[in-house]
Amino acid sequence: MIPATPVRRLRVAIVEDQPLFRSMLERSFGDAGGFEVVAALGSVTEARAVLSPGLVDVVVLDIDLPDGNGIALGVTLRRSQPQLGILLLSAHDAMDLLLDLPRDVAHGWGYLSKTSTTSEPTLLHAVRAAAAGETVLDPALLERVAPRAGSSVARLTQRQYTVLRLLAQGLSNAGIAAQLGITEKSVQNHVYAVYTTLGIDTDPARNPRVSAALRLLEETGPAL
Repeated sequence: MIPATPVRRLRVAIVEDQPLFRSMLERSFGDAGGFEVVAALGSVTEARAVLSPGLVDVVVLDIDLPDGNGIALGVTLRRSQPQLGILLLSAHDAMDLLLDLPRDVAHGWGYLSKTSTTSEPTLLHAVRAAAAGETVLDPALLERVAPRAGSSVARLTQRQYTVLRLLAQGLSNAGIAAQLGITEKSVQNHVYAVYTTLGIDTDPARNPRVSAALRLLEETGPAL
């Protein structure tokens, strides 16, 4: 019998200046299995010195660091390692910061709020999705927004809008189907209807799911 090839653990770096929160993140990844925390750092300076290309698969970045901005650090790291996944953490609800990312590095970023997301499964899912090049938005924050009047998103049916929100949380078609209790084929039809309404290129090479998630972010605002 040919022995099974061991599955490589996802290599993670944490850049978080609060020691308690940083240790909580380390413990979450260590307890979950399938992850290896390669580095746990507290500043932009440390991250630039340690995180050489190829060292990790995903970086979990606090946005507000004592010596700089986590987003700018993420852009720098991504440009030296195009396949690097990045998950942003913030004490503020500021998902729209993702809209300011340069187009050449906009895929594979996620955003979770420290104040609204307390679920460990949500964190682990977001890291896995970022490693796969998906854009993941905070599910709790998405519950608080609604389409802007006159936007493309506002033209979606209620079911299509629900599918778009789940897609923006990084769920696969199978995951969306399980969540909604419908077939995967139905989900696929809804996803393509969303792409058509939003005018999104369905070429997989252009990351249509990322484009759809960012469009949702762009064309929604606080629910009244």
